[in-house]
Formats: sequence, structure tokens, C-alpha cells
Amino acid sequence: MDDPYNRVKPPKGIKDIPRFLRELITGFFSRLLYTFKMVWDTGHWILFAMILITVFTGIMPIVGSLISKEILNELQNIILGRIVAQTVGQAYQAVFWGSMVMFLLIFYFIYKILNQIVNRLNTAVTRIAGEKVVRHVKLQIMNKAKEIDISAFDLPEFYEKLENANREAGIRPITVLSATFDAISKLISLISYIVILVTAPDMWWTAIVMILVSVPTAVISFSYRRKNFMYMRRRSKDRRQMNYYSDIMVNKDMVKEIRMFDLGDRFTDSFDRVFDGYYAGIRRLIVKENVWQIAVTVVSSVVNCLFFAMIAYQVFTGRIQIGDYSLYTGALTSIATTVASLISVSASVYEGTLFVDNLIAFIKVTPTVVPNTERPEKVAHGQAHTIEFRNVSFAYPGTDRYVLKNIDLTLRPGETAVLVGLNGAGKTTFIKLLTRLYDPTEGQILLDGKDLREYDVKDLYSMFGIIFQDFGKYALSVTENIELGDVKKEHEDEDVRRAAENANASEFISKLPKGYDTPLMRMFEPDGIELSIGQWQKLAIARAFYSKSDILILDEPTASLDPLAEQEIFNQFDELRRDKTTIFVSHRLSSATVASKIIVLEYGELIEEGTHRELMEKRGKYYELFSTQARRYVENSENVEIN
Repeated sequence: MDDPYNRVKPPKGIKDIPRFLRELITGFFSRLLYTFKMVWDTGHWILFAMILITVFTGIMPIVGSLISKEILNELQNIILGRIVAQTVGQAYQAVFWGSMVMFLLIFYFIYKILNQIVNRLNTAVTRIAGEKVVRHVKLQIMNKAKEIDISAFDLPEFYEKLENANREAGIRPITVLSATFDAISKLISLISYIVILVTAPDMWWTAIVMILVSVPTAVISFSYRRKNFMYMRRRSKDRRQMNYYSDIMVNKDMVKEIRMFDLGDRFTDSFDRVFDGYYAGIRRLIVKENVWQIAVTVVSSVVNCLFFAMIAYQVFTGRIQIGDYSLYTGALTSIATTVASLISVSASVYEGTLFVDNLIAFIKVTPTVVPNTERPEKVAHGQAHTIEFRNVSFAYPGTDRYVLKNIDLTLRPGETAVLVGLNGAGKTTFIKLLTRLYDPTEGQILLDGKDLREYDVKDLYSMFGIIFQDFGKYALSVTENIELGDVKKEHEDEDVRRAAENANASEFISKLPKGYDTPLMRMFEPDGIELSIGQWQKLAIARAFYSKSDILILDEPTASLDPLAEQEIFNQFDELRRDKTTIFVSHRLSSATVASKIIVLEYGELIEEGTHRELMEKRGKYYELFSTQARRYVENSENVEIN
């Protein structure tokens, strides 16, 4: 898989620095634009609202400083006027000056109110936008998961991308956007304060010095933001392990074993061990960064103190008024804090865009299980089909071990085939290839004489009615669980009930508190019902009866049912599979006796093929498996009679 994090290679020498900086800046702005587009797609109003708030919050600090300066200068003039009047023995009336101060105070009061209102609006917009962006990003991830190859889920690298993308979905995009606009707001304020100092007598150079003093802070911040990102990226495995150990302790399906086998300490100790290693690296980064930042802060504070003393001396000599002192010292302080804040915010934006790269990397994963032609074929629905495996071999991604080897096989229209073999023989993998969840490593699979890769994938999937060995258990109502067999089918109560009856599920459903409307599992509803594994399996079988499919595939459909219930289900399937190509995978070989073709797999190879009678006469592997299983049933029944 492509690694997006190492696109910018460190410079190998001084001559390589321009290339490094160019790629660094280009990458930063491309990620930033991606974030802006993401928020724009979420809602145009979000960007417009943030722009207006940014301009306002950038200008308002300057307005406040100028008002404060005028108030102090007016008060100073009133005091000086009274002193002069008393010196010459005249009465002093401060009506004009007093009214001016009152006007400025009212104006300052309005400024403060507006500032608070805009701050509240900014908080509200950010929170609302955050919720909407989370929804947008989560939907992006979910929609991407619908099209990503199943094979991707077999790779640790994919889980790293998925974990990183999910982790950042809720916070990073809106955080990056808010921080970007905050940086713009601070830049507006910074420029305004610089203009104030430049226009002051003999003060223009102080702004330059304050900015230069802040440069080391920028270097440290950006350097450690990237170090932090790279550390988080490298230790993705640690975070996944910590999540696994913490989640498994509260997993309702695992809690019984954890309690009975006393596994709690085992997993909490594992969590602690992984956390200690992860935390040690984070702590080192935080300590090192803050040691450097403290040193730079001390130097900056000393320079600031000297400038304050210089401005105070100008007041002492009468060159400027007290209000001017307030304005200029405020400007110096604001330049220092604004530059520091601007650097911090910019570093956060930079770090945030690096983390957004996690999401970009996930979204850019391209599926390979797609039609190999510009105009994909459509399946001829409503008829039986011919399936042909031609020299098919398969190894799971990232491994060299072949799970299936050189499979040559033809299934004719309407045939019922049973896949037989011990665990690990490749039966489930055979089903995954047939349904094109995976593509063969070698060879090809034909449907009605055409390669599966020529068909529209969704149309191909709709042709299969399938019950997997690890069928899904969904926290929905009974009806909704059954209807998942065909989500495009219009709801009809009669169809749901007929499917349940065919799967022998109607009896236990009728005894549930709300019948077909009973919520299953206790994840969301307090009155949710927990079914047994056998009851869940009957619901999964009901889905197969509910769907209208051309090819029926049953991967261990009755593994959790007793032999009598299994036989009832197979009797029902006789009706369901009429005129359909049907493929069974079952360890109970009694089901194989009615098949028109038995396929025996061993270590991924097709070693026998034929009817029950043909294979029994051959006395090969199938004969051995069937005879062993039949003998065990006989012995068990004799023991029951003796007891």
C-alpha cells in the first residue's frame, strides 16, 4: 500500500533544503485545501460565518486598545486641566471633557457586549459545524468501506489507516478549520498593532525585534508538531492494542470467558504494559518541547521588559501621554502574544493537516474488485446458471501460502453441489471466490461462459442468496433482521412470516414479547432479547428464504441446529432450491446424499468429485469421512439405548 506520510523526504544536504521546503509547503496547503473543501461540502454557510467572525475578531482588539487609549488620555487632560485651574486660582468646569469620557465609556461598553456576542456565536458555529463535519466524514468512511476490497481487511496496514481515519474523523477537520481562521484573525490583529508601533515616535523597530525574537518559538513548535505526528503514526499498533484490550473487557460476548477463566488481570496488565511504552515516548516529546519553549519565553520576556521601560521613559519626559503608553505597551504585548499564539495556532493547523492525511490516505484506497471492462455485463436474472472454475488458485493478500490450488470444476444449471472437507480444506474460500469477494490469484471463474470480472459487481452480488458460516447478528427487530435478505424488496408482512415458517423460526418468534417487532440484542433497547445461537441461525436461514436469488449458497447453514431441526430445514430447502444452482458447505455428510455433485477438498486441492454412490464405491476420502461420521452416530445411538 502507498504510504502517504513519507511523501516529503528530509533534505540530504544544504542544496536539498529548497526542495524540502517547497514540498513541505505544497503538501501543507494541499491538505489544508482538502479540509476546506470537506467543510464546504458539509455546508457553505459554515465557511461564510467563520470568515465574518474572523474579520470581526481580528479587528476588535485594536478597536478596544484605541478606545482605552482615548479614555486614558481624556482623563489625563481632565486632571491636568484641574491642576492648571487651581494653580491660577480659577474655577474649572469639566463638562465637555466629562461628556467625552462618558461617550467613550459607552462606546467601550458596546464594544465589550459585541465582543461577547461574537465569541458566543463563534462557539455556537464551531460546535454546530463540528457535529455536521463529523457526520460528513463518518459517511465518507462508511461509503468508502462499502467499496473497499474485502482483501484489504486482511492487512494490518489497512487497519492502521482505518484506525487513524476514524480517530481523526470527529475532531481534526473542524479543529484545523477553526485554527486556520483563528490564525487569520490573529494575523489581522498583528498587522494592526505593527501599524500602530510604526506610526509611533522612534518605535517602529521594536515591532521587528519582537517578531524576530518569536522566530525560535516557530521553529520549535513546527518541529515538534511533526515529531508528534510521526510518533502517533508509528505507534498506531499500540493504540489499536490498547483499544482491543480495553474493549474486550466490556464485550458482552467475551465477558463469560473472561470471568470464568479469570482473564481480567491478563488483559488489564497487557493494556498497562502497552500504555507504558506508548506514554514514555509522548512524555519525552512534551518535556523536550517545553524546555526549549521556556528558554525562548525567558529571552522574549526580558526584551519586552526593556521596551516597557523605554516607553515609560517617554511618558516621563512628556513626549507621549499615559493613554499612548497604554496603547504602545499593549501593542508590544499583543505583538509578542499574538506572534506566539499565531505560531502555536499555525503549528496546530500544520499538525492537524498531517493528521487529516490519515483520512485522505483511507479515502484514496482504490478497490481492485471492479469490472475489467468499460461496459460491464449484466447478469441474466431469473434463470439457472453455469459456473466454471478454470485452474483457479488463491493465496490471501500478504501471504505466499495457497489456500486453493489448481481447481478445475463445472457446475451445471440446477445442480446441487456439496463441498466436503476437513477444517482448513478451503471450502469457505471457494465460496468467497465464487461470489467475487476476492479475485483468484491465478486462473479464472466463469459465469455463463464469461469471466466474473466482466460483470457489474453489485448486479453480480444480487444474484446470490447466501448464508455465511459467520452470519450477521444485527441489533434490529426480528422483521428487520429477516428483511436484510433483500433490502430492495418492498415490505410485506406475509413474505416475512412465510420466510420465518420455511426456516422453522416462526415458533420461537411467536413466543417473543413483541413477536416479529421484538428488538434483538440489548445494545440500544432495554427490552431487547438475546437469542440463542440456534435461533440466530434460523433467522439467518429465513433471510435466504426471503430473498429471490438465482444461486443459493449455504456455508454451514445448520451448524448450530440439532439433527432433527437440520433435516426439517433441508426438507424446506428442497422447495427453495428448485430450478436453482445450489452449493452447500456442511460437516454433516447426511446432507450430501441428496446432492447431484459432491466436491471433496483437501488442503486446498480438489481430490474427488461425483455423486454419493459413485464416491462411496470409490472408497476414497469421502468414503472415509462418511463412514467415520455414520459409525459415530450409530455408536452414540446404541449408547443412548443402553443407558
